[in-house]
Amino acid sequence: MDHTEDQIYVDRVKNGDAASYSFLLNKYKNMAYTIALKITGNAEEAEDAAQEGFIKAYQAIHSFKGNSKFSTWLYTIVYRTAILMIKDKRIKTSSIDDENHQHDATDGNVPQLDQIQSDEQAKYVKLAIEKLPKTEALLVTLYYINESTIKEVCEITGLSIPNVKIQLFRARKRLERELKFLL
Repeated sequence: MDHTEDQIYVDRVKNGDAASYSFLLNKYKNMAYTIALKITGNAEEAEDAAQEGFIKAYQAIHSFKGNSKFSTWLYTIVYRTAILMIKDKRIKTSSIDDENHQHDATDGNVPQLDQIQSDEQAKYVKLAIEKLPKTEALLVTLYYINESTIKEVCEITGLSIPNVKIQLFRARKRLERELKFLL
């Protein structure tokens, strides 16, 4: 499917066809930018982080073994690039683990958000997601909008499965409160 199409382009790039990289770049640039934006909170920095991530991925493409999806591998690089960019700016980010696993642990499954039909609703959902804490916003974007699996989300962010599930659960509760009027 999609996975094999990407692999064809990755192989072409590995074999010296640099032009094939622009196909991958165009396919994934929007989500890469979105991920970077969720981390940096700044459009210009997000643009820089996404571009730098694409350059790093291009330079490291020979190390891509195809054990995960190309997009997952790429988003991991963009995510880490954005995090480093923030650290370089010495912006103190609040610790992800500070509100440790409290009472709202989930029993292994993360409920799906109901499909949102209209553009109007989609706009409210987007605004509500933007109000979430950085990490939760990123996880919601990856899991619900990019439809990454929990395993892929963990791979991209370096967070544990329980941590991802708890944060998605929290984010969903916040979104439900925020979007009550839509339901």
